[in-house]
Amino acid sequence: MSKGIKIVTIGGGSSYTPELVEGFIKRYDELPVRELWLVDIEAGKEKLEIVGAMAKRMVKAAGVDCEVHLTLDRREALKDADFVTTQLRVGLLDARILDERIPLSHGLIGQETNGAGGIFKALRTVPVILDIVEDMKELCPNAWLINFTNPAGMVTEAVLRYGNWDKVVGLCNIPVNAVFEEAELLGEKNSDLFFQFAGINHLHWHTITDKNGKDRTDELIKVMYGQDDAKSIVANIKDNNLIWEQVENLHMVPCPYHNYYYYTDKMLAEELEDFKNNGTRAEKVKEIEHELFELYKDPNLDYKPKQLAERGGARYSDAACEIINSIHNDKRTTMTVSTRNNGTITDLPAESAVEVTCTITGKGPVPYNFGSFKPQERGLLQVMKSMEELTIEAAVTGDYGTLLQAFTMNPLITSGDVAKEVMDELLEAHKQYLPAFFK
Repeated sequence: MSKGIKIVTIGGGSSYTPELVEGFIKRYDELPVRELWLVDIEAGKEKLEIVGAMAKRMVKAAGVDCEVHLTLDRREALKDADFVTTQLRVGLLDARILDERIPLSHGLIGQETNGAGGIFKALRTVPVILDIVEDMKELCPNAWLINFTNPAGMVTEAVLRYGNWDKVVGLCNIPVNAVFEEAELLGEKNSDLFFQFAGINHLHWHTITDKNGKDRTDELIKVMYGQDDAKSIVANIKDNNLIWEQVENLHMVPCPYHNYYYYTDKMLAEELEDFKNNGTRAEKVKEIEHELFELYKDPNLDYKPKQLAERGGARYSDAACEIINSIHNDKRTTMTVSTRNNGTITDLPAESAVEVTCTITGKGPVPYNFGSFKPQERGLLQVMKSMEELTIEAAVTGDYGTLLQAFTMNPLITSGDVAKEVMDELLEAHKQYLPAFFK
């Protein structure tokens, strides 16, 4: 039997962990995970113990030879790992509530990965990820880092630019879900279609070609946007019909997050109404998480419950398993991930992280060349990439002026005066997680 694989999951107490375990179990014959280390911090200890016990039940029920370890000692876990996955949330859901509540209270978009909230999630996350990379250099220098911590693109770019670690893949479930759901809309199997994505995380576009080489993009656009009952494929984005003529002119399918940039006023009005009546999305997620962990406590539960789909992020963890499988076995699976640009998109710097369709090989992602965008996509893409670069630099340096530049450049932060006010309030709210800004 082939040598067993050691996988370390940082943020192991996450409610997503059962899907990750399920993914490893169903691939066990070709991906023999013999050691799975679930790592968390003291504040996540209770959840780690609950979800860890469930993971052990799942492995036992499946009858696979895999030992599940739970620890608060990251360095102990990382020693000689083959793959490290990161699904952490610095400050837990309470930090996300602040990321959403503070901008909304000032009349700005309050969202986990976009606008002011997305910037602050990156500020808290990047230093922690870079610390993990330093530990990996010492303890498991040959391991791959598979990151699905948001904002996934900025985290991946931080690892490439500042961590000097090339063996990293960033993952988002938006393209994963699009492949399944859009194939269904076209009445095809997704294996019979080729989806080419290009852009950055939460700001990409894609085209679709069938196995006969016929471009099906405009046909899909007509199905998705040429009707009154078009639906968003993302749980935390309201259904908003884009203007038909606008999308038709793109000849590419936009990511659902484009709603925030194309219809900022409309999205903000809906968010403010929801905020007034129901609180933030993060508060709803916290309720869902509480219910999930109550389920996970059941000593008879040894499979992933269907309620996990309500949490958002469906298919995330399974996709992570497939990336690991494809690298380990050089399977050359086609997937959309965040990786180094290296000329794939000529409109962006070569060292940038981009979210593009790749072949996942034994040497990691090999991107499909895309070339240049048309002006209707290129302008917004370049603004957002510049904003990401500034945010990452601010996260690493703790420089106030650099952060303010990122804030004023972000299209969802609409006024310089309000930008500084919101930024200062968020800095103070997250002070304990942002030591670089309070030297």
